[in-house]
Amino acid sequence: MNNESTSSLIQEYINSHEEQFLDDLFTLIRIPSISSLAEHKEDMHRCAGQWVELLHKSGMDKAEVMSTCGNSIVYAEKIISPNAPTVLVYGHYDVMPEEPIDKWHSPAFEPEVRDGLIYARGADDDKGQSMSQVKGFEIANKLGFLKCNVKVILEGEEEIGSPSLESFCEEHKDLLQSDVILVSDTAMESKEIPSITVGLRGICYWEIEVHGPNRDLHSGKFGGAVANPVNALCTIISQLVDESGRITIPEFYDDVIELSETERQMMAGIPFDEEAFKSDLGIPDTAGEEGYTTTERKSSRPTLDLCGIWGGYTGEGAKTILPSSASAKVSCRLVADQDYKKIEQDFVQYVESLAPKGVRVTVKPLHGGAPYLCPTDHPAYKVAEKAYETTFGTKPIATRSGGSIPIINTFEKVLGVKSILMGFGLNSDNIHSPNENFPLENFYGGIRTVAEFYARYGHDEKK
Repeated sequence: MNNESTSSLIQEYINSHEEQFLDDLFTLIRIPSISSLAEHKEDMHRCAGQWVELLHKSGMDKAEVMSTCGNSIVYAEKIISPNAPTVLVYGHYDVMPEEPIDKWHSPAFEPEVRDGLIYARGADDDKGQSMSQVKGFEIANKLGFLKCNVKVILEGEEEIGSPSLESFCEEHKDLLQSDVILVSDTAMESKEIPSITVGLRGICYWEIEVHGPNRDLHSGKFGGAVANPVNALCTIISQLVDESGRITIPEFYDDVIELSETERQMMAGIPFDEEAFKSDLGIPDTAGEEGYTTTERKSSRPTLDLCGIWGGYTGEGAKTILPSSASAKVSCRLVADQDYKKIEQDFVQYVESLAPKGVRVTVKPLHGGAPYLCPTDHPAYKVAEKAYETTFGTKPIATRSGGSIPIINTFEKVLGVKSILMGFGLNSDNIHSPNENFPLENFYGGIRTVAEFYARYGHDEKK
């Protein structure tokens, strides 16, 4: 059967199963599997169980829930031959909290389709994209053109840094043996410009606590004599990035691999409308490290951002106090070849050294992960490239993402396997924010692209 005939059969299958595919996704979305909140522990179990049911229905030989020291992992497999190449599909079933709830236009865990978009928490990240992978496999399996083994792992801790997955991979190396890993948890440049992510930034995340007096004090009676923890925290934070946008942590840039001129030219060729970017975000101007373009800064340079800050009185009206404590959450995005464990400790020491007199500062690392790069000459990348071109009508461009998926580097380190980041989201999908959404066009386009991948991988191409 030629590729044109196969593509027609794939599209016919999608057309006749659109409603069922959407119903299966909505069943998952309605389960609030929020890994960061202990009260949703039972929801995590329910979501894992629902995935097992769906994986069995897709045609997997085996699907089960496997225990870890944290949230469970869903594992499934379809083995057609011990001599066939093996694809390992990775995704996650946990999602971010829905807050701020009042910003949602419809309930976060009651999926709704409006103007061609699926609105719900997890619609894109990562239930929708993981479903595109599973349904793409289902089509290849049901239509009989699957020529590779397929394994699936879906974890429940990606949104909290995947603390249990590395040990799981170490323990189950033989089970997870594969030739390539497919991941759908990234974004394309646009519907018109398909892209495959070849680079991810690493991440470090900390919480800073500043403690002053043993209780809140009257700001009139004690102000000027006692250090204010909120003021002290602001002083510390203001020194973490200089006026040129450079991070001031000692030795922070020592291991950064600078962009080559070829890479900078490639990025300059990626369509990007700076004015439209600013207009969409409602900002007067862009900001960041001097000497780099917006495209470079948001994908290929390290960053430091304050993710949250609190302390003192924030209720209605006035309350004149000198707070007893203040806290902040800070993250850094890292690039090759920065070592997140070294940066993690360097940050702790640096912040502690900036502490003003009169307060006590503690810095607690929360999670971290290494950056990742994938070569575009990888055989499976070439197959994915052709699959995208068939679905979207144009060859995908190779891009770097500013986001982080910490486990991808771990896969390479522990399993010795490269990952192909077959993302189908868009930057307008509001992941991690209110009104998260996923275009129906991308949901079904992702399913078709994965099916097109299986229509080629393991057939004529070498592993």
